[in-house]
Amino acid sequence: MEHTFKAVDEQLQGLFRDVGVMGDLAVAQLRGAVTAFVANDTASAAAIAAGDARLDEMDADIERRAVRFIALHQPMADDLRAPITAMKTAMNLERCGDLAKNLAKRTAQQKGPPSQAQAKGLTDLGMLVADRLAEVMIAYRNADAGKAKVVWERDTDIDELHEKVFRHILTDMSGDPKSIEASTDLLFITKNLERVGDHATNIAELIYYQATGEELSDRPKAG
Repeated sequence: MEHTFKAVDEQLQGLFRDVGVMGDLAVAQLRGAVTAFVANDTASAAAIAAGDARLDEMDADIERRAVRFIALHQPMADDLRAPITAMKTAMNLERCGDLAKNLAKRTAQQKGPPSQAQAKGLTDLGMLVADRLAEVMIAYRNADAGKAKVVWERDTDIDELHEKVFRHILTDMSGDPKSIEASTDLLFITKNLERVGDHATNIAELIYYQATGEELSDRPKAG
């Protein structure tokens, strides 16, 4: 029986560890994609886009192992939360990777780097989102419900900065009709960065539920 418990624990720890690695990779992909886009660095952007395949592979592997764990061990209540949280966290990280890949691909499509003001806005938003994703993964590693709740509550910071950057780009569009096409791309990019923040908040909710058995609801939004 002790051998069985040890095997179960090792399987869970393996899932836990790999989700953490996946989180580190997703954060690095996001930071790299933002930096490459702002600098119009197409070579780095291409490498980042290609690197998304690793996140896809890890997500599929974690899902397969989590489903197999549940099928084999049929965990109940509290014991079921860990594999479910691992699987759903990996899914959110994979989607963050997709958004980073989309940003990297847009680097090759732009006709030149964004203006200095636009670059600052995108960098500020992108790095805030990446920092928030890194913070929530620390909460995941530590099973820290308190830190997860803090990340969840601070989602409004991302919403407010997104709105500020979004409005600045709209102002640029109205002042320079020739910039409409490029600025439209920037609007999509800012929205995608905000979506990464939403995925970080999703992960915070998963962590909180795993640790407490309670759900966070009525996600705060910028008013």
